[in-house]
Amino acid sequence: MKIIGIIPARYDSSRFPGKPLADIGGISMIQRVYNQAKHASVLNEVIVATDDQRIYDHIKSAAGNVVMTRKDHQSGTDRCAEVIASLQGFDIAINIQGDEPFIDPQQINLLASCFENPMTQIATLVHKVSSNEELLNENKPKVVLNKNGEAIYFSRQAIPFLRGTKTEDWLTKRPFYNHIGIYGYRTEVLKEISALPISDLEQMEALEQLRWLDNGYKIQTAVSAHTNDSIDTPEDLKHIADKYFNS
Repeated sequence: MKIIGIIPARYDSSRFPGKPLADIGGISMIQRVYNQAKHASVLNEVIVATDDQRIYDHIKSAAGNVVMTRKDHQSGTDRCAEVIASLQGFDIAINIQGDEPFIDPQQINLLASCFENPMTQIATLVHKVSSNEELLNENKPKVVLNKNGEAIYFSRQAIPFLRGTKTEDWLTKRPFYNHIGIYGYRTEVLKEISALPISDLEQMEALEQLRWLDNGYKIQTAVSAHTNDSIDTPEDLKHIADKYFNS
């Protein structure tokens, strides 16, 4: 399989404008993500897909691989699809989050291993929930798996609901999983799902992967031992800087 890693990066974040260029220990966030992705042994190529000249010039100045994409994409998946439409020869595309500057390259390798099964259409990672605080955090989407490790449903609520059991005891009854927002797609499937209209479930939960399940696509998962520190706000940036550089 020939695999490309694509890092979508837009400048105009509502909560943190210019986030990809934020400095983290003397290196920009987007450059850190790029550097980590380059260490994933499964990737034949890594490319940043941006809609902003400043990000484009920044990656170019560091001798990185970058392409300009349209500004009107609603998701990173759509941005990845534009990149794939202009390239040939790749079997798998991996959508790497541009706001996780310390992503473990082994997570990318783990995700890619899902495609050793020729029936896998889309793949993503999950992580076992370890605390009630994490379980009830609506900013950490949950996923229910079937016996084959395929995603049945994603939600911002804790799922499944354990009837007759106190919430604080749920983790003693069964494993719960958080979703880790990195995706892999067979390139022909990526082209298909990017053309789908937004679904009701996607709108209600604000989770784009529900659109794919709604339309009958299967999402294989792999369980990662690691979680990632993502940066959504300037406060997150300060927390990350303190954790890695000021401790």
